[in-house]
Amino acid sequence: MNILVAEDEIDIRNLIKITLEDEGYSVITACDGIEALKKLKETPVDLAILDIMMPRLDGFNLLRKIRENSTIPVIFLTARTDDLDKVLGLELGADDYIAKPFSMSELIARVRAQLRRNNEYMLPKQENKTLLQYGDLTIDKESCCAYKNNEQIELNAKEYKLLLHLMENPERVFTKKQLYNAVWDDDYYYDDNTIMVHISHLRNKIETDSQNPEYIKTIRGLGYKLHKTGGYNEK
Repeated sequence: MNILVAEDEIDIRNLIKITLEDEGYSVITACDGIEALKKLKETPVDLAILDIMMPRLDGFNLLRKIRENSTIPVIFLTARTDDLDKVLGLELGADDYIAKPFSMSELIARVRAQLRRNNEYMLPKQENKTLLQYGDLTIDKESCCAYKNNEQIELNAKEYKLLLHLMENPERVFTKKQLYNAVWDDDYYYDDNTIMVHISHLRNKIETDSQNPEYIKTIRGLGYKLHKTGGYNEK
């Protein structure tokens, strides 16, 4: 698999490159955002590791460019650890956030986890050919596609898994930690903002009015649940 590492500090960039190559990955490096964007256009990439503070084009704006036509997993690797930076990165479509200083073993574990989840999302589950329906929403679990009123909804991997989990458990209230553990399949690394951001994105895509949601209800002091007057049907 090809991994892009965009990092302006040469020692860190080379250390990550050597470590990832020792794990069997093919690594493409860039010293700034403009070079990274050029290499993304030249070579298919399965995952990107981006520093935020880079010359010419920073990590946030590079991620904006990536998300215009790609859903590859993106890990931010940065010395900036403010909550606002984390929230902005997640809102732009980052999949993970690692603060410097960091251990190579942690980085490898995060890379493996993101690639595994992305592959599971991209590959259709041949053994499960059911349609899951709730109100006007439908999920085809074989093709990993979601629809509203028979029109496809464009979801990224985590949005799809979040909606699937809620549709498989309608009317059940989930805490933010429970949703994180179910969708990210990982320990609860982040604060509540991670779930709030993804719920907001999902509402923007499935609700007629995201400010007055018909499907994903907020249960104050507890979490969220999927609730709408109408039937739940799996066939």
